[in-house]
Amino acid sequence: MTIAQGDKIPATTFKKMTDGGPADVSSDELFKGRTVALFSVPGAFTPTCSAKHLPGFVDSAESLKAKGVDEIVCTAVNDAFVMGAWGKSAGADGKVSMLADGNGDFVKAIGLTMDATGAGLGLRGQRFSMIVKDGVVTTLNVEEPREYKVSSAEHMLGQL
Repeated sequence: MTIAQGDKIPATTFKKMTDGGPADVSSDELFKGRTVALFSVPGAFTPTCSAKHLPGFVDSAESLKAKGVDEIVCTAVNDAFVMGAWGKSAGADGKVSMLADGNGDFVKAIGLTMDATGAGLGLRGQRFSMIVKDGVVTTLNVEEPREYKVSSAEHMLGQL
């Protein structure tokens, strides 16, 4: 079943790259008492994700935070090393937190997986964005396959 507006985020664990290596980030701690703008991409370093999706949130970070967002999170079914390197290459440090969903546990728990085995990518997360307030989804934007419209930072800014 796909998560919907008004639903609580299920308990899962992400990985974040730190100077000491990958560290756990619990979804409960991430979302508790805060407003988080989270977006998911099918894969780090992939064309649309690298050219538009992540840069849009990096460029809009100050505007999103001015509208009440405490943290901006990018997640993908990639490992923490890849997500950390992608964040550095995109200038995300201090603007967008790069959280790995390496086994796809988060996207499975919220029902937003996609099968990209035809492209050699295996099971991935769909392209989507959401606003989560104190652990509850208040806005959910799920893209149609091969689209990049409603999950953009610009679209989210219009929703806040």
